[in-house]
Amino acid sequence: MINLFNAHIETLSIHRVGNKSRNEAFFLSEDPYKLNDEIAPLLKEYFFKPFREKEESFYQFAHDVDLEFNEMFNYASELFNAPSREKSHEVSQKITKHLFEQSNHPHIKNGEVYVTYLTNVSIDNNTVDAIGIFKSEIKADFLQFEEKGSNLDMILQQGINLNKLDKGCLIFNYKKEEGYKILTIDSNKYDTRYWLEHFLSVDIFQDEAFMTKKYLKFCQDFAKDVVLPAEDKKEEVMFMNRSVNYFAKNDEFEESNFINEVIENPDLAAEFKNYKVDKAEKYSIEDVSNFPIANNAVTDARKKIKNIINLDTNIQIKLDFINPESADKFVEKGWDEEKQMYYYLVYFNKEQKA
Repeated sequence: MINLFNAHIETLSIHRVGNKSRNEAFFLSEDPYKLNDEIAPLLKEYFFKPFREKEESFYQFAHDVDLEFNEMFNYASELFNAPSREKSHEVSQKITKHLFEQSNHPHIKNGEVYVTYLTNVSIDNNTVDAIGIFKSEIKADFLQFEEKGSNLDMILQQGINLNKLDKGCLIFNYKKEEGYKILTIDSNKYDTRYWLEHFLSVDIFQDEAFMTKKYLKFCQDFAKDVVLPAEDKKEEVMFMNRSVNYFAKNDEFEESNFINEVIENPDLAAEFKNYKVDKAEKYSIEDVSNFPIANNAVTDARKKIKNIINLDTNIQIKLDFINPESADKFVEKGWDEEKQMYYYLVYFNKEQKA
């Protein structure tokens, strides 16, 4: 979990990178940019807003042989080891050249590259430094107005839309041994491989948050693909209810305990194990049977899981995720022979006020 509210831009270097396949050059600024009080808050919002709005999925630098062969890992380490205005600008030039070398596909757009050194960044309740790398590609039309004699003249110009960052990444000085924790965004999906694979060379950071999210997504698909056809919608919802509550009340996930506590039907327990064998690679849980649980990931997952039974008679039944025993005790499903329809029977003492 990150917090950028108190983050401070210590240094900023701005360069331009062209498309190598179109014989466009790169431009390196000789000196760092001198930020002022007027533009600094605008740039912070421009750089950081996409990361506040995006679900956190962390990455880490990677290499098939060894991390020391990952150029971006080395540049980040070089700057983190000796942070200064001069070193930050020197490393920013290396990063821009490296980005230019990867810009060799006709679809890749030229644009401005901003390299920042950030302080007072919070991640996982730790205050650390970070490196921010951002790229603006898409230019927006805007109008300027100028008085000419007795008339107001209109001038069409192009510039950067501060409401939309095209590409960006935050490299946190945290978990260096694993390849640093990294967040990245890419608003233009047509060249994602160029940014993620070729420029950054990253893999998913498989921490407890990643594992918690992946396993809960696996459970959600099992509920939809297996529990619903075998039982009914109520049991699908209740299975996810029990699954989320297991994660919410435990610090460690242990698969055998999870199956015993969450899956009441022995036949479904066997199906669960078979489903994992078939689908494990898709969810990156092939060899996973225990891991620490990330509470914030459970909270995020709970918000996305539907606990509503939609009926074809335009009636909805909402089941409580906090008190699942209520649905087991007070909601029954049956079949009415006369009407030839299913029904839900709900017991209660009195209606609650909204």
